[in-house]
Amino acid sequence: MCCWKIYWWVSFFGRGLRALIDLHTHTTESDGTFTPAELVAEAVKRRLEALAITDHDTFAGFDQALPLADEAGIELICGIELSTKMEMKDRPRGKSIHLLGYFMRGKPTEEFRQWLFGIQQSRRERNVALSDKLESLGVPVPLEEVYSLGRSMAGRPHFAKRMVEKGYVGTQQEAFDRYLDESAEAYVDRREPTLAEGIRHVLDAGGVPCLAHPVRLGKREPREEEELIRQMCKMGLRAIEVWHSDHNGRHRERFDWLARRYNLTMTGGSDFHGDNKPGVELGTGRLGNVRVGPKVLERLRVTSRRS
Repeated sequence: MCCWKIYWWVSFFGRGLRALIDLHTHTTESDGTFTPAELVAEAVKRRLEALAITDHDTFAGFDQALPLADEAGIELICGIELSTKMEMKDRPRGKSIHLLGYFMRGKPTEEFRQWLFGIQQSRRERNVALSDKLESLGVPVPLEEVYSLGRSMAGRPHFAKRMVEKGYVGTQQEAFDRYLDESAEAYVDRREPTLAEGIRHVLDAGGVPCLAHPVRLGKREPREEEELIRQMCKMGLRAIEVWHSDHNGRHRERFDWLARRYNLTMTGGSDFHGDNKPGVELGTGRLGNVRVGPKVLERLRVTSRRS
């Protein structure tokens, strides 16, 4: 076999065998469709070296998966995804910002878990109001049907799924566009912590606060986007998600540059939700656009020790 064929063969299969990690995943304890046990099994199947469960506003998925991951020989990172609001002049209700928190030095404090309990209560109150509003619009979605899907962490994605099943809309995206999104007619705001509050609580609990999927900041003007991230750094932001299923090559280059400019640790993950996000695969994202190696996790550990 000639040299160039050997080089191609080694390069192609070498990439496939390279150890990967995934620092952004969800289970049935928030808005994913894989149970914690199924997610660990999928990680084993895909030969992941490490996995972070970052369910919305809860550690229930991580707590269930930890002994299973230990048994399977996969490093399980304790993480969380928080919905926060950032005040802006052109947004009376504030801009929704998702904040990831990574706890590399052990489990988060009991004080942090109690703070989360208040956030979960706010979610439950919002669900009651949302169900009432949908019924007033002729689109009844009983709460018991929503909680049968999302259990204690039921939210808008579970409403959307039931709306598709009932034939009110054709897709979950249509449910959001017509009824559930921030600008839609059935939207109900809920009490969410400010971004500064979320960052402070993550830091106080020994975690690393990380900006999730920054492409969703929605700023087309680079200077506006950079100014937002600069403000977040002043609040105590420590990391930014460079690799994500929503990011193309241009996005990755942009967020890589911003990370270096503002001394932010680069992280990445698929944002895996199972069937709730078709086409997004654990460990590799959408059509292989996410490939995060173990060195990213090593740098995150260093950041954790400095926080």
